[in-house]
Amino acid sequence: MTSVTPDFMREALMRELRLMHAPVAVFYCFNQEGVDAFKAGGDYHRPVKPVTFCQAELGPRMESIRVLMEPEKLGCTNAKYVFGWKGCDEGELKSHAKYASGALTLEAIVKGKATLQGKGLMAVGLEPLGASDRMPDVVHFTCDTMQAYHLATDWMATQGRPVLESAITVNSAACGGNVRVFETTKANVYLACSGNYNAGKMERGEVNISIPGDQLPAVVERLLERKAKTGGASITRLGDPFPGADICKNCPLIVFKRD
Repeated sequence: MTSVTPDFMREALMRELRLMHAPVAVFYCFNQEGVDAFKAGGDYHRPVKPVTFCQAELGPRMESIRVLMEPEKLGCTNAKYVFGWKGCDEGELKSHAKYASGALTLEAIVKGKATLQGKGLMAVGLEPLGASDRMPDVVHFTCDTMQAYHLATDWMATQGRPVLESAITVNSAACGGNVRVFETTKANVYLACSGNYNAGKMERGEVNISIPGDQLPAVVERLLERKAKTGGASITRLGDPFPGADICKNCPLIVFKRD
């Protein structure tokens, strides 16, 4: 496969993995050129009032719109810290008090997050994968566990990694999770934090998986190669078109025969 465009990837992933939510393409804009490049990608929206990063992602994930997030429109201090738009002040420490214990200090919790402190981030562009021709920095999926499993194992295969180490930090699932993937250039499977669950509308118990944008084409190619060989996208039930067939393995009672 010579050319895997963002739109091609979106269509293949939505079809083969039965995704309910559009994958979110994340662009980190560190200068005016980056901001202008995002704006040039098509019509975009800004939040009317300050919102959390999780809420901003609802635009591309559920409404198929492009959203430009700038510091003055981000209403979440945790995300502002992650993006380097505020420091680790007393208020930020206190906002994590419920997670601390004797062995786990407030400072350790906050300082343990992946951040863009000192990188000069100007804005974050969000769009449904394939809304523009540009390859994103990170692609964020909100999906069920088996969809995440397929994405994770295909990523592992393409990267030659027998283990995918999950990194979970509190109060920063979507914002910090995507930044961690951007900074480490490694995929991550992670749970929703309290804000991501509520503000991010994840009441179905979805999980997060983020993959570096430049590594996603190989994942999609791997997915389609598996389908070509077995007849279906499923890696858990070879040949099945559904990625998470809820059928007991090797059960002699659950068999279908052409009439």
